[in-house]
Parts: sequence; C-alpha cells; structure tokens
Amino acid sequence: MDIYATPTITERITGNPYVGRGIILGMSRDGQRAVAAYFIMGRSANSRNRVFALEDDALYTRPFDESLVEDPSLIIYAAVRKLDNRLIVTNGDQTDTVFQGLKEGRGFAESLRSREFEPDAPNFTPRISGLMTFGDRLNYEMSILKSADNAGSACNRFTYSYAALPGLGHFIHTYVTDGDPLPTFQGEPERVCIPDDIDGFADEIWTALDDDNKISLYVRSVDLHTGEVREKIFNKNSAES
Repeated sequence: MDIYATPTITERITGNPYVGRGIILGMSRDGQRAVAAYFIMGRSANSRNRVFALEDDALYTRPFDESLVEDPSLIIYAAVRKLDNRLIVTNGDQTDTVFQGLKEGRGFAESLRSREFEPDAPNFTPRISGLMTFGDRLNYEMSILKSADNAGSACNRFTYSYAALPGLGHFIHTYVTDGDPLPTFQGEPERVCIPDDIDGFADEIWTALDDDNKISLYVRSVDLHTGEVREKIFNKNSAES
C-alpha cells in the first residue's frame, strides 16, 4: 500500500453519487500556482436552487430562482474571501467567522472554536474550512467540525496543516457518499494530484461529479511569482438552462 499515492480527482469521486460539498487546496505540478477549488451538490429543491457568483473578489452562493427559496440559512453564504495574503474557503457562513477572527489576530483553528457542525439533524452536516497563506512558502490548513455521535451531543474538531508540495492537493468533503442519514466524512483530507493545466483540472472535477446532484464549482489559481489570479465557475443552473 502506497500511503503517498496521489490519485486523480476522477479516481477519487467518479461513481460516488453524493460527496456533498468539497474543498481542494494545493499546488500545481510545476510548483508555479496555488490552487483552490470548492464545489456544492444538492438533493433537495432548496439546495439545488443555487448558483455561484463573484462579487468584490469574493465568491457567494446565490439563489437561482428567488421565488423558490425555502430556508436560506444554510445554503446562502460567502464561500471564498481574501484577507491580505490569505484565502479562506468554507462550506458555510463560517467563512465570515474565520475572516473576522483573522482580522482580530486569532488563528484559523481558534477562530472556528465558536462554530459547530450544521444543525440539520439527522445529518449534522460537518463544517469544512480551508485557509491558504501566501508567503515565502505556500502553506494551507484544513478543518472539519463534526458531530461526535448520531444525536449531535458534542462537536469534534480536527485541523490539518500542510506545507504545499508540487502536484499535491488535499481534498475534504462533507459526506462519504449518499445515505439516509448522510454519512459524515471520515479520516484525514484525501490526497489528490493537481496538474499544471488548471482549466483542465476544473473540467475534470466538474465531469467527475455526479451529474444528477452537482450544482456549482469554483476553481481559483494564483501565480506564486506574479500574483496573477485565474478563476473558473461552473453553474448547472444558468440563464441558458
């Protein structure tokens, strides 16, 4: 068994009907670009009624059809925000919690101490978060806050820190697969390879996600020498659909 194997994202998720929401952070194979990806899936009409939209250098989830919104509390939020040399990516409104905590001098894990898994029994969807820090060396952290049991009695907190390596990414998602209730993600963030062709990588993620349940995908790459940012968004819901 090669514990350092780096499967493709296709190998990781093809055939899995529901991995939920997912974050990938890492570095392109040539070591030239930092890469961050975030996607959402949905089973209910409320969850599926969403698109990604960029506003003021931040990524938001927005309702596709305002008239169909049932409960915006867990589906409408800022998913990606920047603060100085840091990029925050999360699956909920804890993006703002991390942003404010960093502004006030708290660390990533400390900022998340005030948050728990989502109050959506019986699933108790975990809150997953990532933070990329740009400096002399790129590094990133990932966090998952999840229920300690099937009753939501307590919150278990896990934080992982990585020095970025060429071609390596780490992938964390909310669920193992489909189910009722949905089985929460288990173990450490999964290793995935990140190629040099970031547009191709974005296409690969979108293609690998289950056609029935995928909703939106955002991929961002940053040139580590020039700071050039490239972004790509896929929305299943669109004006043309």
